[in-house]
Amino acid sequence: MANEKQCEEVKFGVTKFEENKRRDFLKLHKPKVYEKVIRFNDKLARGEGVPIIQFQYNYQCNLRCRHCSIEKFHMKRKDERESGRRYFQMDDVRELSRQADEMGLSTIVITGGEPLSFKDFDELVAAIDPEKFWIVSDTNGWFLDDDRARHLKSIGVDKIQLSLDGADPETHDAFRRQQGSWQRAINAVRACQKAGLHIILSTVVWKDRAKSKEFHEFLEMAKQLGVGTYVTYAKPTGAFEGRYDQLVTPEDTDYIRMLEEQYDVFTHMTPSYGMDIGCIAVKRILPVTRYGDVLPCPYIPISLGNFFEESLKEIVERGLNLKWFDPKVKMPCICGEDRYFIDKVMSKTWGDVGVPVRYSEIFTSNDYVHPEKEKSLADALRGSEVDRDFGGEGQSASNEEIEMIMTADGMVPITWAPPEDINYPHQLEGMPDAIRDEEGIPEVWDAPSNRRERMKQQHEPGA
Repeated sequence: MANEKQCEEVKFGVTKFEENKRRDFLKLHKPKVYEKVIRFNDKLARGEGVPIIQFQYNYQCNLRCRHCSIEKFHMKRKDERESGRRYFQMDDVRELSRQADEMGLSTIVITGGEPLSFKDFDELVAAIDPEKFWIVSDTNGWFLDDDRARHLKSIGVDKIQLSLDGADPETHDAFRRQQGSWQRAINAVRACQKAGLHIILSTVVWKDRAKSKEFHEFLEMAKQLGVGTYVTYAKPTGAFEGRYDQLVTPEDTDYIRMLEEQYDVFTHMTPSYGMDIGCIAVKRILPVTRYGDVLPCPYIPISLGNFFEESLKEIVERGLNLKWFDPKVKMPCICGEDRYFIDKVMSKTWGDVGVPVRYSEIFTSNDYVHPEKEKSLADALRGSEVDRDFGGEGQSASNEEIEMIMTADGMVPITWAPPEDINYPHQLEGMPDAIRDEEGIPEVWDAPSNRRERMKQQHEPGA
């Protein structure tokens, strides 16, 4: 009886400023997840990843947002059938859950597309297994009313991440290309709160939006609603492919960090669970597409391997062996801030190119911390200059260098913050080289949704 009362008193997710309550909540309500979480710091310190799986189970969606990062992945069902591509069935989902659980991963985010439009959503949650994972669902809120919110909580969904990109209907609805989407999103927030379902907002910040009056009004609105805000930096990918002009600057990101002290706002770069690791690609995020490809980040359309061909563990190890995603070094947000990475790596995925592009078409032996460990390079490197001279050392940190502290969870590292990366010249301002070189500007993909909007504007009265 006392334990039941204690469970009721511990409320998690009201605000990021109550992070100290997270582990108490998990220990009481999700003990299997809790056991994984308390090992995060140690695993990262050993050079392992603890990624959240962002599961792109289905690309079905009711909106056509201007900034959609996944539009290039989407195939019509007819084209999908004719392609013969394998995609996730429920048995595959159960196998993904099993492998992720064995690796000590704690969180799976169901995304798409619009997850709440999936007819088999309930079956999908059950296949993932709420006892083993903290389950999050992305949504635009269109299908999320009071009844649905109560139902989601009852089947084991722990958290809703709701996309909202404006403090008023006019701004958001234009961005989402759907009238009424703002009001539906606001109604969805209130529905989750009534149901006691943890909810946060997710919004995109591009160049100069951080300091805008509109963004401050947005944060004030979120504060009045009583929800936290997760900020995603605009990336030059998907429908924004090649949009260098939308990239945030160091001034923008510094300002966001200042706002974190005043508002319940955070980014993927915000330290959490005692980890301050910089860019989270592979280390703390791991997208898995509908077709089994495993990406370093939702906004980097490069396949590190396919789940239907290799184990998840093997694919993650490959990713962590790439210098760009090495957990022993601290990177800036490489696809949202780093013009060097965008110029040298991201641009290779642009234009009339099928995505995701396979890792072997992008990275060379010089991109690996230990090139001799990458099986696709092993034969070519055997006895080569790279094999003899590279040494596979890279930047590393031994466990002895990590300052430890005794907590209720035992000895854990004090905020794990690896050293800044020195492998690559990180350019965080200005335009990438490709823009300055007119002959080198890569051709970019024109999203169908963008083409349709231009045609619609051309045919509007007075155009």
